[in-house]
Amino acid sequence: MKNCLSNKILTIAIAACLVACAFLFAGCGSSGSGYSTNISKELTHESSAEITHATGFSIDYYKDGYKLITIDEEGQFLIVPEGKEAPSDLSSEIVVIKQPVQNIYLVATATMDMFRSIDALDSIKMTGTKASDWYIPEAVERMEGGQIVYAGKYSMPDYEVILSNNCDLAIESGMIYHTPDVKEALEARGIPVMVDLSSYEGEPLGRVEWVKVYGAITNHEDEANAAFEQQRQLFAEATSGEKLASTPTVAFFYITTSGAVSVRVGDDYIPKMIELAGGKYVYSDLVNENSNASSKTLQMENFYEKAKNADVLIYNSTIDSTMNSIDDMIGKSEFLANFDAVKAGHVWITSQNMYQDSMEFGYFIVDVKKILQNPEVSDDELVYLRRMV
Repeated sequence: MKNCLSNKILTIAIAACLVACAFLFAGCGSSGSGYSTNISKELTHESSAEITHATGFSIDYYKDGYKLITIDEEGQFLIVPEGKEAPSDLSSEIVVIKQPVQNIYLVATATMDMFRSIDALDSIKMTGTKASDWYIPEAVERMEGGQIVYAGKYSMPDYEVILSNNCDLAIESGMIYHTPDVKEALEARGIPVMVDLSSYEGEPLGRVEWVKVYGAITNHEDEANAAFEQQRQLFAEATSGEKLASTPTVAFFYITTSGAVSVRVGDDYIPKMIELAGGKYVYSDLVNENSNASSKTLQMENFYEKAKNADVLIYNSTIDSTMNSIDDMIGKSEFLANFDAVKAGHVWITSQNMYQDSMEFGYFIVDVKKILQNPEVSDDELVYLRRMV
């Protein structure tokens, strides 16, 4: 009996000790993502970057200019300043990126605008997008001038071009997860690979805040903070002012080659921008079960049921660039002729550069706000939308 009681007391004491230790270590040397910031005895942690809207990354600063970028579910990246070496006791799981970073292979197209906004385009030497597919003038100009060369798309990189240009960092989009062998092949050649997951951010400003990651890599932190603050202020201005008496409903979509309809799920950043502008996204309750994909494909009949009475239709031309008029749209499906917005002439289409201009999302909110408040607004007053006729 006495032994039994002693064992119980011992068990309780051990459990309490373990809980206390868990709390102790949880509050010490841990980034917001759960990764530790105590990565080396040779590094002294000094501060962490202020991240206000993004949830997918953190940035930590160490003595002598070392920086640690932690990306949720992706890993950690130690930025080693020029003239310094990586700590000898650094875990092999942490990717080392040595500065200066001057020969980036940029595959994540949405990040080009981030580099432009912080005046760091000189660090990009290769891209996975051809000049004819860029809508950012500076990117086209640099490719035509030879400062940036095409090095193959994400699934078929040109390793010879990449190696001959002394690639010091490959920035991929989440699409690389579909071809993991490519990521492994780049890493096997000694090239650090960072996957940009800004598209996984639910909040629009969370996406924009990823500019701070590239500011840290290129030593353009001040410019990155300024670029983010500019968009934050634009968001604040776009969402302020008098609210509409009623909430107009909006459908954002495009028609696939098979005749189905692709719409955004409710927690995606596009519906959130529509709501910030004063509208109600008709598929606000739509989710992707067992998937973090930002869109979902519906049959036209299902799309018709919920979107036929929408006050406004916005067609996504960043995916489907073949659409030029309402007749083109109806040509893909006669169902659309019966939509209220089509009958009223309240159909708009995005410009093809909207997705690539990732640091200008605030202007899209302003555009949506304008068309909701004044359906007769002129195209000249808009940046990323134009009326379909």
